[in-house]
Amino acid sequence: MAWSPPATFSLFLLLLGQPPPSRPQSLGTTKLRLVGPESKPEEGRLEVLHQGQWGTVCDDSFALQEATVACRQLGFEAALTWAHSAKYGQGEGPIWLDNVRCVGTESSLDQCGSNGWGVSDCSHSEDVGVICHPRRHRGYLSETVSNALGPQGRRLEEVRLKPILASAKQHSPVTEGAVEVKYEGHWRQVCDQGWTMNNSRVVCGMLGFPSEVPVDSHYYRKVWDLKMRDPKSRLKSLTNKNSFWIHQVTCLGTEPHMANCQVQVAPVRGKLQPACPGGMHAVVSCVAGPRFHPPKTKPQRKGSRAEELRVRLRSGAQVGEGRVEVLVNRQWGTVCDHRWNLISASVVCRQLGFGSAREALFGARLGQGLGPIHLSEVRCRGYERTLSDCPALEGSQNGCQHENDAAVRCNVPNMGFQNQVRLAGGRIPEEGLLEVQVEVNGVPRWGSVCSENWGLTEAMVACRQLGLGFAIHAHKETWYWSEMPRAQEVVMSGVRCSGTELALQQCQRHGPVHCSHGGGRFLAGVSCMDSAPDLVMNAQLVQETAYLEDRPLSQLYCAHEENCLSKSADHMDWPYGYRRLLRFSTQIYNLGRTDFRPKTGRESWVWHQCHRHYHSIEVFTHYDLLTLNGSKVAEGHKASFCLEDTNCPTGLQRRYACANFGEQGVTVGCWDTYRHDIDCQWVDITDVGPGNYIFQVIVNPHYEVAESDFSNNMIQCRCKYDGHRVWLHNCHTGNSYPASAELSLEQEQRLRNNLI
Repeated sequence: MAWSPPATFSLFLLLLGQPPPSRPQSLGTTKLRLVGPESKPEEGRLEVLHQGQWGTVCDDSFALQEATVACRQLGFEAALTWAHSAKYGQGEGPIWLDNVRCVGTESSLDQCGSNGWGVSDCSHSEDVGVICHPRRHRGYLSETVSNALGPQGRRLEEVRLKPILASAKQHSPVTEGAVEVKYEGHWRQVCDQGWTMNNSRVVCGMLGFPSEVPVDSHYYRKVWDLKMRDPKSRLKSLTNKNSFWIHQVTCLGTEPHMANCQVQVAPVRGKLQPACPGGMHAVVSCVAGPRFHPPKTKPQRKGSRAEELRVRLRSGAQVGEGRVEVLVNRQWGTVCDHRWNLISASVVCRQLGFGSAREALFGARLGQGLGPIHLSEVRCRGYERTLSDCPALEGSQNGCQHENDAAVRCNVPNMGFQNQVRLAGGRIPEEGLLEVQVEVNGVPRWGSVCSENWGLTEAMVACRQLGLGFAIHAHKETWYWSEMPRAQEVVMSGVRCSGTELALQQCQRHGPVHCSHGGGRFLAGVSCMDSAPDLVMNAQLVQETAYLEDRPLSQLYCAHEENCLSKSADHMDWPYGYRRLLRFSTQIYNLGRTDFRPKTGRESWVWHQCHRHYHSIEVFTHYDLLTLNGSKVAEGHKASFCLEDTNCPTGLQRRYACANFGEQGVTVGCWDTYRHDIDCQWVDITDVGPGNYIFQVIVNPHYEVAESDFSNNMIQCRCKYDGHRVWLHNCHTGNSYPASAELSLEQEQRLRNNLI
């Protein structure tokens, strides 16, 4: 049985006097889909969306070059073949295209010749099907709202709420008010006649809100009537002009943008009739997600928070964007991009407390995940509360790889935070001296930030607030000078962020400003970048390779010189005796979107004669054995690393190698392997008694190099040691388990520093 996906609603503005086109419209308004076997998104009956209705294509004159154009438009690399005589079942509705004639170089089917829309002598027994090459082409990376909006100048561009009540004006963000739509560059209000909660849902989604509530329409009608009776009000004259109104909007509630709804800009009989006779403007009230609640509102119930955390976004530069990951059987995994679209992406966004999706991204655009691919062919209808309510296949059923990981960019509320921070004096727009706006005695004032305690976590929040992505450097001493000398006054000090804040103003900081070195050039600055590396360890490999070795002291001189043994080794009778070592292998992947490079240049690298290579990072990993309550009983001193591409996937070239003073780093998609049999790849447990422990490995523990996600830098295993043998089990990355089993960032940092 063939499954038919839910219709994607295209913009069709019912403008007066606009005749139906005789040829297909531009790519933005002509959408294609394949209706066929559930497990194969690359083949099926070819259908075209025209005038808001899906129809089929006749097989007359259809050949490989037409199939190639259709497949390319659908986002696949090429066509393998085509199928005639309704091989994939007979469609319903109109047969939109017949005698399609393409050269094969067109970028979309609407650029090919045909009989014209709906001009056909075929029946549905002649519906054509196509079979595309399953690989997506590189240019097909996302489905965006802008793709659905049609040509410039004939589209609904933005939506906003104009607050009417005094209490609504004080809210940040604004959640209630009259709906205003920007059409052809001008703001218009929407007539409330026929306005539904489905319409409100779409408007709230565009503004970054997950849900909507009814408004007191009787009260707003009284306010409206009062203004209309006021002889000084301009509202009465404005309402008589059709340019003031959007006449009617009809949404299903699942659309990611109002432009996907049926929109009638003017009444049917044109300007002779008022656009909203006897009506008033539509008023909408939205509900903000948990992260955007005004401070005085009650927090959400714990149950809804637990439900939310069954899906999460990772590696996004901004709030509300990232790779989609879902929790199945206590393990986080990714979602395959087959059939991924704005409707399914919007379900994820609303589940996380954001609005609808503005972009559904394919092809691991925001980085690849590691581990299972839980879902594929997700087919949401748009009203589901969670992604788990949507029909889907298991990710392993259709050969998805992590290069197909789906991602999303959600609409988020405008909190105004971006207007409260700026950079000054930088050589490029992405760097400079940080200036913030804070209230001093009730008056907004611009000033600088004291650089004491300033670090990468705080810089990450600043770059996110600036809309510039990730922080690559947190400058504690800046040589950037502001053009406004008054702004160099320090107005913020003691800043300490957890990393999840939307703005620096939300971080902890000193009450009265206290900056011991007084500012000057010792002010906080940042350098930002739109992408970053992301190191993740292979937890399974650590678990599978762990073993004990009693190694003679005669073979440990070099390791002792590099502090890779416990302190008690200093007091042994060298070279007699041995040390008991817990050995294991590690594999460190770079799953980000930028190569992982050392913080310092070659001139600062240290030559280690003992191991005969340069160390580019002084502290790159911690290996620790902890009691079950977190006290450290043994540690491995992998003091510094030689970083290189040990292996890369097929088709990717190794770029970094330590030999001959070569460049050091880890290429995107590659991994650096440290085998169990090399020096210092161990924890010295000579002084540890039998028992149950936690074995922990942390990469980049001091955040020396910026990453898009620090939550996956730690792996932990349960460790059983009986005095003769060792077992590691239940190894997992630090973010593998749900909220109940995850530590807060502060707890995690205490654990990293062995302070528990």
